[in-house]
Amino acid sequence: MTESLKLLIQSGHPLIAVQSNDELRVLKQIHETAREMNRSLLEWSMTQGLVPFDGEGIRRSAVIQPSSLTEALSYVQDCIGSYVFIFRDLGVHGKDALVYRHLRDLFQRCRERRSTVILVDALPLPDEIRRLTIRYEFPWPTSEELEELVRATYKKVGEESLRNVTSKITAKQLEHLVQSLRGLTCDEAERVIASAIYDDYHLDQSDLPRIIETKRTVLGSAGCLESIGVDFSVEDVGGMRNLKAWLKQRRGGFSREAQEFGLEPPRGIMMLGIPGCGKSLCAKAVASDWQMPLLRLDPGVLYQKFIGESESQLRQALAQAEAMAPVILWIDEIEKAFASASTSSADGGLSKRMFGTLLSWMQDHRHPIFIIATANDVSSLPPELMRKGRFDEVFFIDLPSQKAREKIFEIHLARRDRKPSQFDLEKLSDAAADFGGSEIEQVVISGLFAAFREGVELSDQHLLDEIAGTKPLSVLMGEKVSQLREWAEERCVAAD
Repeated sequence: MTESLKLLIQSGHPLIAVQSNDELRVLKQIHETAREMNRSLLEWSMTQGLVPFDGEGIRRSAVIQPSSLTEALSYVQDCIGSYVFIFRDLGVHGKDALVYRHLRDLFQRCRERRSTVILVDALPLPDEIRRLTIRYEFPWPTSEELEELVRATYKKVGEESLRNVTSKITAKQLEHLVQSLRGLTCDEAERVIASAIYDDYHLDQSDLPRIIETKRTVLGSAGCLESIGVDFSVEDVGGMRNLKAWLKQRRGGFSREAQEFGLEPPRGIMMLGIPGCGKSLCAKAVASDWQMPLLRLDPGVLYQKFIGESESQLRQALAQAEAMAPVILWIDEIEKAFASASTSSADGGLSKRMFGTLLSWMQDHRHPIFIIATANDVSSLPPELMRKGRFDEVFFIDLPSQKAREKIFEIHLARRDRKPSQFDLEKLSDAAADFGGSEIEQVVISGLFAAFREGVELSDQHLLDEIAGTKPLSVLMGEKVSQLREWAEERCVAAD
């Protein structure tokens, strides 16, 4: 990891920019690199001033006192010899004309003296400074680092709590746990692990959902990505036999054993179907079953009014997904954003550029990201999106079968503390022959309201009355549903 930074310094780059929230880990790497290269090192911050370190990494007395940034920059200009200078959070001062002039002067002075100034910031640098620098992409913690961190945190909690901390976690489970921590800084990962251990002073496979949920909370949401909580399993989805079997077969596709076996990680699936038949539910169920965080990308909020901003939004969203990997990236209603990419549109080619960016990323990225794209109608989408290699498979989710409808009634009744065995599920299923999963759920909810209004317990008759009074989507939009089924018959794999 230090080799790429060493190469930048040896190449004579005068100003290097590092943007990272993992400041302590960044500083540690820079110090190690300076020692390996036998370079003298000085470090500046607003609170510490400009502080030199000796060859053993030991801090000396400050040569420039705190808060004097311009004095520190002047001091750096006068240093003769090959140095490494670290400036922490200098970017917030970038609009100051005097600071900017100092950096312009340093750019030439450092080139002449083979010194390097490294700017370490948590926030992006202002454009004025950014153009003077070369960016160093500081890598996220590796699996080996995270595994060592888990072991160290486990030991630390035991020592600090003076409790007997235990663990029953296999090597494979530890690998899964480590993969779930990717996308976090070392500090964040340590807090997540410590939280799981402190809960019961025990670490095992049952802590994994808690760790994933804590990671989701820590990372939150940003830009066009929304972190989605998952509180049910794949068994809570009625029907979908073929889809469930496909997902079960590829459940371990991101593991080290799969890679050693010669398998490439699964890339993703597209789910086309009639609205209300469980596409979104399946995306959440996959995240629960594979125990991976779920990120939802809403294409509708990608488009911005300023030139270039929409493409930037998409690139930022994809970069965030890469940082949080392994993750499931759910692109909801993908036709909203890219349907016009296959036709002549009045957006100046923006849709085509956005579509090209997405296709290139889907083809080239090597991060453990499983893409689930859902669509109600992909007949207008460009054919490049549908070919093998973009997605592993394209599934068509039709109206649920008779048995699937029984299961859906059973699931929704049980969720509302009703015993499914007390209802005639077969009769209800037959009556709701043209209903989708979401419509069946609304039948149960409406039936409960009707029973509540009457002051009686929910019965089959309440549900049958609600079914009789509902016109399902397959009836209201029968022509479109028929066209969708006809289009998908020879092009997609049936989910059930």
